[in-house]
Amino acid sequence: MEEKNRHFQIYREVIYYEDHYLIFFETLTPSVQKKFNWTLLLIATLERVPEKYLKHLTGSNGLYEVRVESGSDIYRVFCFFDEGKLIILLHGFQKKTWKTPRKEMAKAQRLKEKYEHEKER
Repeated sequence: MEEKNRHFQIYREVIYYEDHYLIFFETLTPSVQKKFNWTLLLIATLERVPEKYLKHLTGSNGLYEVRVESGSDIYRVFCFFDEGKLIILLHGFQKKTWKTPRKEMAKAQRLKEKYEHEKER
């Protein structure tokens, strides 16, 4: 059986800011890494991404979270958009409670501000 060529429309480029996300990614099991890669491909290639995978964080200054679930484990990676089509991946963590920890959100906000300051130069 011949496999069909798959062509994806890219709606947004996925960018890693510094190495925060990659350090987090290396701590994950191979199956969770695979889920993150699949989710990032989904975010890059869907014009309208379901909130199940990418959600705006209420009370933040433009922060979003990439959302991955594997069994009973919940993982989140902070990100934001730049110039409409660009998603910057910041750092990630494993969620232990229903609410996003303030400490994690504050760290993401600081990284976003640092990125914006560097971009102004």
